[in-house]
Amino acid sequence: MCRWSGGPQPAKAEEPLDVIGRGYSQSVTMDSPASRIDELRESIRYHNERYHGLDAPEIPDVEYDLLVRELEALEAAHPELVTPDSPTQQVGAAPSATFAPVEHTVPMMSLDNAFDRSELDGWAARLVKGLDLDGEDDQGDGATIPAVGYVCELKIDGVACSLRYEDGVLVQAATRGNGRVGEDITANVRGISVIPNELGQAAPAVIEVRGEIYLPVSTFSALNDAQEAAGLPRYANPRNTAAGSLRQKDPSVTAGRGLAFWSYQLGVVEGGPSLPGHGDALDWLDELGFPVNPERRRVERIDEVVAFTDHWLEHRHDLDYEIDGAVVKVDSLVRQESLGATSKAPRWAIAYKFPPEERATQLIDINVSIGRTGKATPFAVLEPVFVGGSTVQMATLHNDDQVRLKDVHPGDTVIVRKAGDVIPEVLGPVLSERPKRLRRWSFPHSCPACGSGLVRPEGEAHTFCVNPVCPAQRQARIEHFTSRGAMDIEGMGESRVALFLARGFISDVGDLYDIAWSEVGELEGFGQTSIDNLRGAIEASKQRPLANLLVGLGIRHLGPSGAEALSKAFGHLDAISAATGEAMAAVDGVGPKIAVSVADFFATEEAATLIEKFRAAGVNLDGPEAVDVPQVLAGKTVVVSGTLNGFSRDGAADAIKSRGGKNPGSVSKKTTALVVGTEPGASKLSKAEELGVPMLDEAGFVKLLDTGELPE
Repeated sequence: MCRWSGGPQPAKAEEPLDVIGRGYSQSVTMDSPASRIDELRESIRYHNERYHGLDAPEIPDVEYDLLVRELEALEAAHPELVTPDSPTQQVGAAPSATFAPVEHTVPMMSLDNAFDRSELDGWAARLVKGLDLDGEDDQGDGATIPAVGYVCELKIDGVACSLRYEDGVLVQAATRGNGRVGEDITANVRGISVIPNELGQAAPAVIEVRGEIYLPVSTFSALNDAQEAAGLPRYANPRNTAAGSLRQKDPSVTAGRGLAFWSYQLGVVEGGPSLPGHGDALDWLDELGFPVNPERRRVERIDEVVAFTDHWLEHRHDLDYEIDGAVVKVDSLVRQESLGATSKAPRWAIAYKFPPEERATQLIDINVSIGRTGKATPFAVLEPVFVGGSTVQMATLHNDDQVRLKDVHPGDTVIVRKAGDVIPEVLGPVLSERPKRLRRWSFPHSCPACGSGLVRPEGEAHTFCVNPVCPAQRQARIEHFTSRGAMDIEGMGESRVALFLARGFISDVGDLYDIAWSEVGELEGFGQTSIDNLRGAIEASKQRPLANLLVGLGIRHLGPSGAEALSKAFGHLDAISAATGEAMAAVDGVGPKIAVSVADFFATEEAATLIEKFRAAGVNLDGPEAVDVPQVLAGKTVVVSGTLNGFSRDGAADAIKSRGGKNPGSVSKKTTALVVGTEPGASKLSKAEELGVPMLDEAGFVKLLDTGELPE
């Protein structure tokens, strides 16, 4: 969930701020509590309307949460100033006039939030008190809170929706709106393939199902690739894109966006079975044919809840959909009824929010970096901001077109996103914060490293420095060569590469194998142990597979799979360097574009010099030995997920490919089988179940490799 695209900014918390409740300290200057409360209410209402009503949020969730928390704190300190129309007493925002209004039979309430363990324990302690259970939290860590019985679910970052079925037929779909009245989006929801239009004979007379409509991350990435290829601005994030896709006037547009749905709650039910718990309700929804997220767990105690949240905080990016926390609910429906609700949220449920992955900060400047192929990439220099688990000072802006389309200027307040290990990205400006007469940034005409002219080839989105001896390209090539995906020379990082270049110890990747170590020993900070470790890492790299060496050369368009295909097909670096582009293009997995690029590289004097340096140093130039393996998997696609006892990840892939099969990283309609090891990826399992793809254990995988047949 994100709330930005330009507009009034909230008061900022003092830095550092990792997440609310984790080191948050508030510093607000105000004339009086009443005036500040009025100011906060106005700002929150504005952002609620932007988020819920217009699908055009302007600030990240964390900034919005700061506003709400400040208002809650002020209202708690001054209860006489609380009014019924305060945003703290309301849910969502009024529905827009674009769609017909729908009054919810049972209100769609929001959830209270917890941001750390102490707040989660506090909620659990209130449950115990409300249920009149014995025990108290003497230790303050939840250890002595009595068992209540919970269902833990993932908090999907999407759009809340209610589906009503009568006699098994979908008759109405509505957004949350203000919790009491939403918008009729029935026509659009009918086009979402995973949502059933009919439930079959097992359906009750009436059933209302609440859930979250979302856009899978893979679908979102494909949409952005298409946007960039068309010279259009990239979409900000999956949640905003899902909301905009859902609320199209033309249902066919919605149907073509690839939206998905997870159901998480029952509303009105007439004629259904007697269900003792929320977990039972989810199981029943699953039986009726609704998509129910498989990553749910029933637990007894709050420390088990914490284990669930900790796990998914670490693995949130393993999923093909975005989550921004976990939702915890009391399982017993009788206990839920006993606990009741406040004016806006049930007491029996809480949302545990993960640290933010989007924050607002200042764009100090825009600079350009030069990569190993000469590609000139603009990047943002930022006022440091804590986001996505680390402090970010720089973020990518992709290319010149994206800088212009995003309309970011040095001096802007911008939104920065960092998700997991993904490179931080500037999403766009907060336009209402832009100072007057702020100057637009222009892409430089010359390389910042060597001064040569920058060239943008016709039909390409990127600009390049075409000087082959550009020092920035040279350093980037060496850094890439030593990286883990290439020759994996541990200890030869960016600073050491720069130092060795500056001292003249190396000038290209071939020189790494002929370093004057006696001279290195004269440098400050290089004792014998550090020299031995680095020298040993370089020596070990000589035995890396030929495919790694090809990847390390940084040939444009050549990735790991193409490098592996070439090394297997030709068997030696000399044979690859002597091959024509036509011969390379004939290799399965190497297209004409890659072949031309590789052939052009090896036609250069630089490549010939490097090969001789590698040969003299004893670097492995041999590809894998050709093995005559029956092609029992020809035409088949096998995906592996999780850890196998008898195969490494690369070993399993090699076993499939050597038998003529394909081993992509994701499950699709073309997948022949999914091999499931220990701790498999949830998204692959879910996709396989959805598509009916056969799933094999390791024994079944071995049989498939031997015979090419699926076990019966």
